[in-house]
Amino acid sequence: MIKSFYTSSNKDFLLAHGDTFKLLTEFDFKFDMIFADPPYFLSNGGISIQSGKVVCVNKGNWDKGGTPEQMAEFNLKWISLCKDKLKDNGTIWISGTYHNIFSVANCLTELGFKILNVITWAKTNPPPNISCRYFTFSTEFIIWARKSPKVPHCYNYALMKKLNDNKQMTDVWRLPSIARWEKSCGKHPTQKPLSVLSRIIMASTRPGDWILDPFSGSCTTGIASSLLRRRFVGIEKELAFLNMGKARRLELDNSETYSTYRSKIKDIHLLDTSEETVAENIVFDNYDLPF
Repeated sequence: MIKSFYTSSNKDFLLAHGDTFKLLTEFDFKFDMIFADPPYFLSNGGISIQSGKVVCVNKGNWDKGGTPEQMAEFNLKWISLCKDKLKDNGTIWISGTYHNIFSVANCLTELGFKILNVITWAKTNPPPNISCRYFTFSTEFIIWARKSPKVPHCYNYALMKKLNDNKQMTDVWRLPSIARWEKSCGKHPTQKPLSVLSRIIMASTRPGDWILDPFSGSCTTGIASSLLRRRFVGIEKELAFLNMGKARRLELDNSETYSTYRSKIKDIHLLDTSEETVAENIVFDNYDLPF
């Protein structure tokens, strides 16, 4: 039985400490959605600009590049474990750049997933290209796939259309990179913005659904889940990042902070009253916990 590193007071947010390859085999629970931001394998001595300063882009040993065969083996293993944790109608979202996203797509296909979309996240505030020898990198890709090709998945079409000025939302999302206020509890080298995770969660889940992040980092997936009244399990092996995620979740226990964060995310404050009423009436204590 897995021991929780942290469980929120209303039991909507659980963190587990350890290697995702091991922990995913130690509990039997099915999730409505999985979001994963796996290693991009790009920490090989490159440089970039952050806050006007030249910095090395190395994230850590966990992000060191390997051979294509090693990358494929890694991706096939964790995606296979995640598939076993998805409900039959569940979907998975996986983010990446060209360094790993093609390997991820191949593994999804090999494992029998149906790829629904490849979202292009066009960053509205990308860092400059300091070499001036090629185009500025300003996009990341997010693959959305469902577990079973023949079982219908959740897609909140009407809501996505509403968030896009009553026009069908396309697979190109123009959203900003992480904002300063999202780093109130520390900085993670690959932290995703709440605007991106909130849209993903709103698109493919309903209030009360369970969401898993097998590489949870600073828990942006979990924070977005809590802001939207979904339930979350995160797995992370770095204690520093677990403590950061815990601190971020504890911030939301302050009702003023909770409301402020929701107001800063455009998609969330476009929700109508009926959608909010459904979410607020959920009592998480009445649900079984994954572990």
